[in-house]
Amino acid sequence: MFQKIVVAVDGSEISQKAFEVALSEAKMWNAALHLIYVVETSRFSSLPMDNTMEVIYSLLEKEGRDIFEKSTARAAAEGISLVTHLKDGHAGTEVLALADELQADLIVIGSRGKSGIDRLLLGSVSAHVVQDSRCTTMVVR
Repeated sequence: MFQKIVVAVDGSEISQKAFEVALSEAKMWNAALHLIYVVETSRFSSLPMDNTMEVIYSLLEKEGRDIFEKSTARAAAEGISLVTHLKDGHAGTEVLALADELQADLIVIGSRGKSGIDRLLLGSVSAHVVQDSRCTTMVVR
C-alpha cells in the first residue's frame, strides 16, 4: 500500500517512537524510508545576528547528524535502507515540501516535539502537517 514513507524526527522520545513505527511500516510494505530532521531556523528570528546563532545552528545540525547515524544503523539491522534529509526552516513546511518532492504515500510524525512551550509559541508541527498534507499522515503518540 505504501511505497515511500517520510518520517520526521527531532530528538524527542516521541519522534523515536514515530521512527520505530515508520520502520515497521517500511518493512511491512517494502517501502522506501526517508528520515527528515529540520533545524528550526524560524526560532532564530529574535536572536541577535552574531555567533550565538551560528553556535545554536551547529549544535542542532550535529544533533540531526547524530540521529541520522543511529537511525541508519537501526534501519540496517532491520534490512531497510534509509535516506536522510537535513533541512532548515519551519519543520512542518519542510516535512510537507519533502513529502511532495518525493511523492510520498505516508508521513509519520510524533504528536509533539521536544517542548510543550514550543507548541504554545510556534504551534503544533504535527497539526500543521496533518492539516496541509496531500498524503496519508500518521501521528504517533
